[in-house]
Amino acid sequence: MNKVTEKLIADAVQHRRQRKLADAVCEWTEAAELSRQQNDVPTLIRALRGVAETERDLGRNCQALAPYEEAVLLCRKQNDALLLAHTVRHLGDVRRHLGQHEGAQSCYEEALDIYRRESEANPLDLANALRPFAILREKTGDFDGARAFWREARKLYESLGIDAGVAEASQALAQLGG
Repeated sequence: MNKVTEKLIADAVQHRRQRKLADAVCEWTEAAELSRQQNDVPTLIRALRGVAETERDLGRNCQALAPYEEAVLLCRKQNDALLLAHTVRHLGDVRRHLGQHEGAQSCYEEALDIYRRESEANPLDLANALRPFAILREKTGDFDGARAFWREARKLYESLGIDAGVAEASQALAQLGG
């Protein structure tokens, strides 16, 4: 990563924290283009994810879709399964919000498969992948599947001391009667 790209990313991160989201999108986009020109794939993935995450912050899931899809394609060529899992999960979130339920389901299935397979996976990442899949299952009428994912997520959140996750899962299970 060159100094210009490094500065753009630092500025984008700072602007996102400051909620100067339009500035952050521009900086992430410019960083992505520079990374693409330099064939710096790891930085390109980071910048694409930054664009997509900031577009989501702006409530623009349609604009987040293409950067996440490109980032997933690039992640598949890297040797970083956990980065792929994390990125594909977020792609699933965007697809779920856009009503693309089959696409979201395949993303969540892939992410869960990786998180369960990788010994270095963070249990919080697994719980955070179970959560949206439970929401999707409920939305598509698979209440048994939703309950199973909520139960597993709640157990993980409990083991990690994530009270907000435990509360959300417990509330969802109560509403689902399970």
